[in-house]
Amino acid sequence: MYIFSGSLPEEATTYVTREADGELYEGLKAGKFCYVLNSRQSGKSSLRVRTMRRLRESGVECAAIDLSAGGIQNVPPEQWYADLIDTLIESFGLDVDFGDWWSQNQLNSLVTRFRKFLEEILLAEIKENIVIFIDEIDSVLSLNFPTDDFFAFIRACYNQRVDNPEYNRLTFCLLGVASPSNLIQDKQRTPFNIGKAISLKGFQLDEVEPLEKGLHGRYSDSQAVMKEILHWTGGQPFLTQKLCQFMVESERDNPRTVEQVVRSRLIENWESQDEPEHFRTIRDRILRDEQRASYLLELYQQIRQTEEQSEITADDTQEQSELQLSGLVVRQQNKLRVYNPIYKEIFEQNWIETQLRNLRPYSENFKFWVASGGSDDSRLLRGKALQGALEWSRDKSLSYQDRQFLAASQAKEREEEIAALEKEAALERERKDREATEKRNQVLTEANQQAKKRIRYGTVVLFLTILGAIISVTEAKNKLQETYTYVA
Repeated sequence: MYIFSGSLPEEATTYVTREADGELYEGLKAGKFCYVLNSRQSGKSSLRVRTMRRLRESGVECAAIDLSAGGIQNVPPEQWYADLIDTLIESFGLDVDFGDWWSQNQLNSLVTRFRKFLEEILLAEIKENIVIFIDEIDSVLSLNFPTDDFFAFIRACYNQRVDNPEYNRLTFCLLGVASPSNLIQDKQRTPFNIGKAISLKGFQLDEVEPLEKGLHGRYSDSQAVMKEILHWTGGQPFLTQKLCQFMVESERDNPRTVEQVVRSRLIENWESQDEPEHFRTIRDRILRDEQRASYLLELYQQIRQTEEQSEITADDTQEQSELQLSGLVVRQQNKLRVYNPIYKEIFEQNWIETQLRNLRPYSENFKFWVASGGSDDSRLLRGKALQGALEWSRDKSLSYQDRQFLAASQAKEREEEIAALEKEAALERERKDREATEKRNQVLTEANQQAKKRIRYGTVVLFLTILGAIISVTEAKNKLQETYTYVA
């Protein structure tokens, strides 16, 4: 009854018509270039199928190119353009020998060949208005050659309307999971600043009558059940269809409330129950680029924490765009909010911390440092731990707090290195002073010893001198006495 895997077929009775249906149909009918860039499983392809049907019913010729198809992936640029043209020939049933035509235009560039095909064959053979839908345009990001020229050519088709009125009959619609800045770097060449962006909002209560019909006769108040379903899913198309199906199965097998079904069939053991894959797609989108993952997780954490005050203002930064394209958050009244309560319970605080821990080699230190308001210096990194963290952070898009933490760690290490050098210098000065003092004392001691030595030597000499003098005087006195005796 409810279809939540793949695009809804044209005849699907559970298709929910949204505001975007009217905007896209009217825009393309008027010849406007339109693009629908949103997260996966948000109803883009179903919208394309339904819009193509409406356009064909109004006399507009349509074709769809799926750029994720195996035939136009992992090929060289010449084959890629050739496959685009071949797909259009088949879709519109054109009478042309593609092989001969391609050979005749070998001297032209690939974009020129594509232009000549549109002008000389497509617009020449089909006289009605034409809309070309190009789905899964984010697939160009995995090509091994740039596609700026391709998107620039789409813009040129609109510029050509002034000089070639036939181009007024041709318009394009691009659909995919990408932001304009991802697809083309040159802002002067981008078609996204001249086209009409179609916003895909979640299902609203006044739009979901086709879904509520499936609940009629099963619940006494089907509208109340539908309202509760939308509360949990936020109107997210895939989850809403899936939960409606679960409620039908629950009523038949084991009647339960919407919350009970949500918790048992979606939230509990979500990784093993996630079929077709939905939550894992969101998870993988956030974690796929390790260089940006920590910043996206930090941003998501801030949105969760400040949701009550709506403090996170939506802007066009690449990080915010990437988080919205994951489907986890949505833009409402120019504020970013978690899309629905189911996501909030699955991707909760413990999940965030676990992922950050897996990403950051310094997660534990970082966690306590943040908790201290950046005042606990003991949690800062030093030595090999710091060098490893800096090596890990190279070329990564870190959050502001991550950058603060690493900068504070570097500053602290420099401060400690300077303190260590100053201490070493002080110890060296003390050593030198001590050695100088010891040397002075040694010199003084030696001088003192020399002085004492000289004094002792002088004393002995003086004593001997005096003794000699006494002896001499005594001898002289004796001789004089002898002389006096002789005379007498």
